[in-house]
Amino acid sequence: MSEQLIITLGREFGSGGHEIARRLAERFSLPLLEENMLRHIAEEKGLNPERMERYDESPRTRVFYRTVNGFSNAPEDVIAEMQFQYLRDRAAAGDSFLVVGRCAEEVLKDYPGRISIFVLADQWFKKERTMARGAISEEEALELMVRRDKRRKHYHNQYCKGKWGDSRSYDLCINSSKLGIQGTVEQLELYIRARIRTNRLQEV
Repeated sequence: MSEQLIITLGREFGSGGHEIARRLAERFSLPLLEENMLRHIAEEKGLNPERMERYDESPRTRVFYRTVNGFSNAPEDVIAEMQFQYLRDRAAAGDSFLVVGRCAEEVLKDYPGRISIFVLADQWFKKERTMARGAISEEEALELMVRRDKRRKHYHNQYCKGKWGDSRSYDLCINSSKLGIQGTVEQLELYIRARIRTNRLQEV
């Protein structure tokens, strides 16, 4: 295995995926790529990051846009492809990083140093975390969870062959409500280190 390490992390809303990603990035000393990707892209291309962010991880609206000769004029498609190319460029340069969402498990599937993870959780766990973080009611939390996961699912499935949340699309799926955030991070760290050791042995 190359010394390059790329961790891709998909997540259900409320599962703690962002917090898990942050802690894993710290443990492996990796840059964490998520919403900040658009700021990097905007700086490189001289674009307005605020205008770009409204289309981040957003499925296209088919009613208003069309595809001609393989090219789409939908801003959702343009932003998605910018992020995919940014990830490809970072990976091709040999960079190691951890990326949250953005179809990264498929976009970067050809890199031997890639490890793909999906974090899910029981509804009660996601509901409690969502209520606490947003200071919202149970009903509001449940509605937000459904809406955000629906958006993530539609976005992912528009650009990927593998289905969002389908275990066959990832190296490892883990339920964060069983061990809690810290316990989940610890188990994922063990898995990632085992993968690194195994892949190094295969190169010998």
